[in-house]
Amino acid sequence: MSIWYSRPVFRVSDLERALSFYLDTLAFTKKWHEADGKGTVCQVDRGGCEIILCQDATRNDRSRLFLELSRKAVDQLLDEIAKNSVPAKKSWWGYDVLQIEDPDGNELFICLENLL
Repeated sequence: MSIWYSRPVFRVSDLERALSFYLDTLAFTKKWHEADGKGTVCQVDRGGCEIILCQDATRNDRSRLFLELSRKAVDQLLDEIAKNSVPAKKSWWGYDVLQIEDPDGNELFICLENLL
């Protein structure tokens, strides 16, 4: 059996601003950062959810990541959102989801149905 491992790439206009959002606001950790922390590409991680952040002035497209979390993880995230005043809203994307946008408009959709 082969294993598939994926990491979405989110384009960002300002890597330091994006890092502040993911690290300080959403409690991700930085897994690696090219050029000894001086480059324009890095990866953040939280609970095995890995996202590559790439500063690229020539692109302004956005990405979306759909996440299914355990009930405990959703409850923890909801507490953190309230504590850190993270803009989030309930939305619909085939399921009830919690929608969070980073400063560049990249979206995290957290499934609120059939929690693991």
